[in-house]
Amino acid sequence: MEPSSESGVCKRVRRLRSDAEQNRDRIIEAARQVYRREGLNASMAGIARAAGVGIATLFRRFPTRMDLIAAVFEDAMRQCRDGAVAARDAESAWEGFRGYVETLCALQASNRGFAEVLTMNYGSAKGMERQRQEAYEAFTDLIRRAKREGRLREDFSPDDLPILLMANAGVLNATGDAAPEASRRLVGHLLRAFSESGSEPLPPAPTPKALIRGMARQRRAGGA
Repeated sequence: MEPSSESGVCKRVRRLRSDAEQNRDRIIEAARQVYRREGLNASMAGIARAAGVGIATLFRRFPTRMDLIAAVFEDAMRQCRDGAVAARDAESAWEGFRGYVETLCALQASNRGFAEVLTMNYGSAKGMERQRQEAYEAFTDLIRRAKREGRLREDFSPDDLPILLMANAGVLNATGDAAPEASRRLVGHLLRAFSESGSEPLPPAPTPKALIRGMARQRRAGGA
């Protein structure tokens, strides 16, 4: 009887662990969707409801709001860091710079809270803070290289990157369905402004019809 009882306990423990992992995954996915709609100030209670779990379960898995934000954006921050390192080591610093800016803005388009995440204080989320610092250092090295090549304006600063992301966020929020094309067009204009020669090619602009339709849908969604 004893071995059977012990086996039953092991099964219950495994089931509890599996349930806990599923709860964690549900919470992260729900938070990702809620942050996309409402931004990073969305309530923890609202995220718990969206995940179909109790608020106590949410706080057991993620004791603070920052713990949850770090879990949701961990992959995006890793891509940011890896992209910065790869850009820094590219043969052409300007091509690395251009590719990294385009990658960041594409990440932002797929995950609207990303720009805010880049400027947050992570507190106890040391892994996120370390990755952000590594990304910043690699990007700073990349800027120096691109300036030495004579391709990047001498007055470009690492502090211009958050401004760029804020501008892109405004376009993404305003243009609805046309956001991807509008974002790429904006990034093309900005890269042309950052270039020493000012001759970078521009991606195609969204059609007027797509812009009007996208902005109208965005306004309706905002008023809902």
